[in-house]
Amino acid sequence: MPKRLRLTRRFPIAMSEDGYRRLKRFAQEAGLEEGEALSFIFENFDSIMHEERFPHRLRLFNGELDARKR
Repeated sequence: MPKRLRLTRRFPIAMSEDGYRRLKRFAQEAGLEEGEALSFIFENFDSIMHEERFPHRLRLFNGELDARKR
């Protein structure tokens, strides 16, 4: 029997406009709500991330973070 998806955790988050638009687009394309899409991404994080690109993209994001906050 498949595991039932129960969204039990709710928390306020801050997202960039670009990140939120991408989340909404992904959720719509997948036929999910935004919370369900985030659950899918994090439950399957290890299998969907590109191990070689992730550290580089994270360094770029962190390098731009201060400028993006202004």
